[in-house]
Amino acid sequence: MIKISKKLFISLTLVFGTVALMNTPLSMAQDKDEVIEQRPLVLIDNGTFASTYTPAPSGPTFIRNATVLDGIGGRIDGGDILIINGKISAIGDNLSAPADAIVIDAEGKWVTPGIIDTHSHLGNYASPGVQAHSDGNEVTNPNTAEVWAEHGVWPQDPGFDRAAAGGVTAMQILPGSANLFGGRGSTLKNVSSRTYQGMKFPEAPYGLKMACGENPKRVYGSKGRSPGSRMGNVAGYRKVWAAATEYKAQWDKYYKEYDKGKDPNPPKRNIQSDTLMGVLNGEIRIHNHCYRADEMVTMLDVADEFGYKVASFHHAVGAYKIADYLAKAGTCASMWSDWYGFKMEAYDGIRENIPFVHNAGACAIVHSDSATGIQRLNQEASKSLVDAGKAGLEISKAVAWTWLSYNPAKAIGIDGVTGSLESGKNADVVIWSGDPFSVYTKAEKVFVDGAIRFDLNDPKHQSVSDFRLGHPGEGDVK
Repeated sequence: MIKISKKLFISLTLVFGTVALMNTPLSMAQDKDEVIEQRPLVLIDNGTFASTYTPAPSGPTFIRNATVLDGIGGRIDGGDILIINGKISAIGDNLSAPADAIVIDAEGKWVTPGIIDTHSHLGNYASPGVQAHSDGNEVTNPNTAEVWAEHGVWPQDPGFDRAAAGGVTAMQILPGSANLFGGRGSTLKNVSSRTYQGMKFPEAPYGLKMACGENPKRVYGSKGRSPGSRMGNVAGYRKVWAAATEYKAQWDKYYKEYDKGKDPNPPKRNIQSDTLMGVLNGEIRIHNHCYRADEMVTMLDVADEFGYKVASFHHAVGAYKIADYLAKAGTCASMWSDWYGFKMEAYDGIRENIPFVHNAGACAIVHSDSATGIQRLNQEASKSLVDAGKAGLEISKAVAWTWLSYNPAKAIGIDGVTGSLESGKNADVVIWSGDPFSVYTKAEKVFVDGAIRFDLNDPKHQSVSDFRLGHPGEGDVK
């Protein structure tokens, strides 16, 4: 018998094992690599709570001989608009009406795009204003990015009908401003529906409401927890975004490995972080409650640090001081015409805020943040236009209307389909009884996707929710 040492046995095994492996057919090695069977790819926000909105039926409509403001700064005196299949088919003067079109003679009347409100709480703080209808603030944590405003929307809120009578065709419903991160906002078409899904604007991106300044530090400082100061506010934002960046990196790695044909385990889902990751991916837009000029610049710095963009600051009473910063960042300012002084951070408000921001080349917006203010946003814009003139700024009515339709659409992310009267866009149109910048003017007809949503002179087109039936109301038509 030949004796072999243990060391020599191991060496021989390695040598001959290597030779055997070298002589293994290549196809067998490949087969081992190709047997990976991938599980279904895990997707985030893949149609959950999707819009079920369907435009109401409508026929061809021809509006003729009106003063038309197109929403992007143009004006046509004696203008015509043709609506076919819910879209703007043509706009100009001396157009011809199709034989089957409903013809509306608008001589002496004005026509504009429907008003879009970037900041509404309709449905979340529904009328009547009782505690049972208080669903706009989840005041349980400084970061509630996981909540969605639409889940608190009551479609029967009478405020939707009131807003339609004021020419509003779409609005962004935002959570309140108690928290650093208040949750997702949703854009709704101002139509009657049994569900909020039936109102959701198809393909409109979500927003994420953030808040700086007095509100978060007051709410949580009074509870003896952070944030209790503006320092705590900013530290809170940065901690959350740092964690969201790590969460995003995990999912990026997962998708990259999956694309390579591997079958990686997906990261553990966190619906709070899902929303934040959506912002970092450019899919969800930041709408930031912020009053003071210095704080808005700080928030722009935070955005730069973590690679996202602020779509719009809201309220922004000090925006006129940093309008150049806003213009450079491509960030809008959603503002009131003259609200100021109701708390310390609102004391620097001036009546020329909106026109000064506009004049600096930034994106100026008139917003409501009010169930009553949303009913007369055209008058809010009118006040700012008058104050522009007093300050020596020459801004036309046609240009001022951009504050109410196109700029809001741009901030929300729906300007490709609405916000202006251009061929191919949704026929979200308002016929006004006269100059919409006059306090005496009313919205006579309001169209959403070419269908009449409200008609001042026809009760059949003055919708009444189930809740309003049988309830007395001053000036209410049922």
